[in-house]
Amino acid sequence: MGRLFWKIWWRLSGWKFNGSYPYHIKKMVLIVAPHTSWKDVIVGLAARSVLRATQIKFLGKKELFDGPFGWFFRWMGGTPVNRFSQQGVVEQVVEIFMKKDEFAIALSPEGTRKKVDHLRTGFYHIAKNANIPILMVGLDFANKQMIFAEPFFTTNDEQKDFADIISFFAPVKGKHPELGLAHLK
Repeated sequence: MGRLFWKIWWRLSGWKFNGSYPYHIKKMVLIVAPHTSWKDVIVGLAARSVLRATQIKFLGKKELFDGPFGWFFRWMGGTPVNRFSQQGVVEQVVEIFMKKDEFAIALSPEGTRKKVDHLRTGFYHIAKNANIPILMVGLDFANKQMIFAEPFFTTNDEQKDFADIISFFAPVKGKHPELGLAHLK
């Protein structure tokens, strides 16, 4: 029932895919940007359902999963992390990747819907430490496209990797383009 709802929503809303989702890759970090609106989550949930990519999860604070709505966050694809653990979030997520045969995590490289002056680095260190690829996914509201780049592995040149990431996302227009990443190029 849920998949049918999202399939209808996707078609009626006019969104399209640009590029291909790499089904053959069983473990990866998806960075989805620009993250400028709460509507990004709706587009992401719809795309995950339409693509039948149920291995894609999101991170949430452990407390969300402990309460009466914990089942809901798990059902939506949430994975709990303990923000107060001596083991940092990066290490917790790397450990999850090591324990699973198939797992993907979608993260916002900005870490917020506000305009940022730099990208966060957690996603990068998760991918590097778990030795898994990064898939860049652009949310282009101007053209109603979800844009998939080719997956890539981190290199020994973090500065160049981040320059390439920013080059991919800079022209992508989020729901609120003024909050996008064009100014970082």
